[in-house]
Amino acid sequence: MKYALIGCGRIAVNHVKAVIRNQLEFVAVCDIEPGKMTALLKNSGLGNDISIRYYTDYKRMLEENEIELVGIATESGIHAEIALYCIDHGINCIIEKPIAMSIQDADEIIRRSEGKGVKVAACHQNRFNVAVQELRRALEAGRFGKLSHGSIHVRWNRNEDYYVQAPWRGKWVSDGGALMNQCIHGIDLLRWMMGDEVNEVYGQTRQQFHGYLEAEDVGMAVVKFSNGVVATIEGTTNVYPRNLEETLYIFGENGTVKLGGTSTNNIDVWQFADETEKDAQNKELKEQTSNVYGNGHSSLYADMIRAIQENRKPYVDAVAGRNALEMVLAIYKSQKTGLPVKLPLTDFSSGEMAGEFSE
Repeated sequence: MKYALIGCGRIAVNHVKAVIRNQLEFVAVCDIEPGKMTALLKNSGLGNDISIRYYTDYKRMLEENEIELVGIATESGIHAEIALYCIDHGINCIIEKPIAMSIQDADEIIRRSEGKGVKVAACHQNRFNVAVQELRRALEAGRFGKLSHGSIHVRWNRNEDYYVQAPWRGKWVSDGGALMNQCIHGIDLLRWMMGDEVNEVYGQTRQQFHGYLEAEDVGMAVVKFSNGVVATIEGTTNVYPRNLEETLYIFGENGTVKLGGTSTNNIDVWQFADETEKDAQNKELKEQTSNVYGNGHSSLYADMIRAIQENRKPYVDAVAGRNALEMVLAIYKSQKTGLPVKLPLTDFSSGEMAGEFSE
């Protein structure tokens, strides 16, 4: 399957690893900074591969090559623009999170991709974590009984060097803040596990330590799900001195699970009324990862390849990407209005938060 990568920033190395492991035909790479392409491919062991063509214009790249699948790993603010162009040209897409910066663009990605029969996967790769998959199996098997509540805590650190490295970070139009960039993976897991259908979100955000940014560095929210379950969200980049944890709790009448580690890659607590033989293994489960992004990119790519071949939806489709985005935008809107926000959202973007933390 012929593949191209658009965007060669911090996360791109995980995409290249996934391309290699899944034996895709790596046709072309694109970035507005040529040096980033060179460094990425060299560091990935592909620096001497003369079959990979380099581009600074993704439209030209798609015109000059036959591409079946693209990975979109640019700055967040142009994900939707690139994805819609690819969809219009019949090219399947894996879009890094968030899939868009407005709910309107996310809905348009869904509408156009369905209309053209193009597959779109949202890159919420933590759904493929071994611990997350074990939790999902237990949930689908009904082992929790009636759910009570849940929570996600993303307690990370990002310092000024991180933002200087890529000036688009922390800006409302191109990125958003801690919730949109760092915490959206955990927010995706929480919504997915708790039933997906949300009635209302009430949130508060602040900018405490990153005064050189436009957006928030800490956010809290309470979520009311349609099935009666309630949940809380805590996301921040203010933890001193380094990343602490990404922790997901699920509480039910017959079970309690806590996933931990830096990116929900470990099982810290696994207790069920109906003990099984496998439960003893799960209580000790720890998945080793090379970085905070985990191992899920390769699995997400493998699933996307099969989805194209089998003409089915990918495991993490554009609707999943939209739902995670909607949660963050609902928290932003709640901060802006001071009121709870009813879902579904139809017309909000992160750009509408401009000036929120200006003195």
